[in-house]
Amino acid sequence: MRIFKISAILLALAVVFGAFGAHALKARLTPESLGVWKTAVEYHFYHALGLMALSVAFRMNFFQEKSFKWISGLMLGGLGFFSGSLYLLSTRDIHGLPVGFLGPITPIGGVLFIAAWVMTALKANVHSVDK
Repeated sequence: MRIFKISAILLALAVVFGAFGAHALKARLTPESLGVWKTAVEYHFYHALGLMALSVAFRMNFFQEKSFKWISGLMLGGLGFFSGSLYLLSTRDIHGLPVGFLGPITPIGGVLFIAAWVMTALKANVHSVDK
């Protein structure tokens, strides 16, 4: 149930980041940067919800533990690389940190998301449910 709790915390953070972007950052970011922030929040939400669903599916024996650990690790890595890099890149004019190197990191997060979903499709033990 640890992943379920982690996903709940990630969902709460997605709400916080969404509200922060809509209120605190709206006047401070360019429209393009605000769009990047919103993309980060959207993917953060989608994949935190997906992680929660995967946790429930694991408890329902849709996955073996090893597969679930791999899938959830890929999903968490995707969240960090994809959304995390976009959060930092979109606010670089505010925080002034040299984060340009993160540009190539973002697609790695996307690949991790894709790998997690493909692995979900390949490893899900749903044949008994499909009958």
